[in-house]
Amino acid sequence: MASILRSGLLRNSGALARRRVTARVAARPAFTQFLRFNSSEPVSSSKPPLDPEKVRRKQALERHDDLQRDWDAKIMSYDELLPVTESPTSETYLIDVREPGEVVQGMIPSAVNLPLTVLAESLTLPPDDFKAKYGYEKPTPEKQVIFYCRSGMRSASACDVAKRNGFTNILNYKGSWLEWTEKRNIAQKSSA
Repeated sequence: MASILRSGLLRNSGALARRRVTARVAARPAFTQFLRFNSSEPVSSSKPPLDPEKVRRKQALERHDDLQRDWDAKIMSYDELLPVTESPTSETYLIDVREPGEVVQGMIPSAVNLPLTVLAESLTLPPDDFKAKYGYEKPTPEKQVIFYCRSGMRSASACDVAKRNGFTNILNYKGSWLEWTEKRNIAQKSSA
């Protein structure tokens, strides 16, 4: 019986010792932090000198941001877009910038799909390569391009991409696919 008590005490005393060590270890970081805070080392408020290359890049990004803010593509309404879809011309491109998985839901009549994720790269392709890849003529910078997506966010980005690639006649159908389907459903219900 005594040996059972002794082994139980030894087991419990080991657990108690481990708890104390754990408590000391947990308290140590706060003590170290206190020492660092009260250190006699002077605190430097000066920042290290900036690398000239980093300064140049930062300024270029700021100019780029200003470029993005200094213009907005003209917004096209549903009523303005409707005649374009009913009588397409070779002078106007209606470009759906949604991903192919989204286009499965449907497209606005006369639109072509050119996902935003590949738009910048695609606009730099030679015309023959573009046609081979997408199946239609590459729009040239003087043509009118109208962008739409699902809700109008990506189409605004597509307008920026087109502007950076030299396009000048850029329109954004901001209502995009959501507005188009809503208005078409209303028009179909009223004509029925």
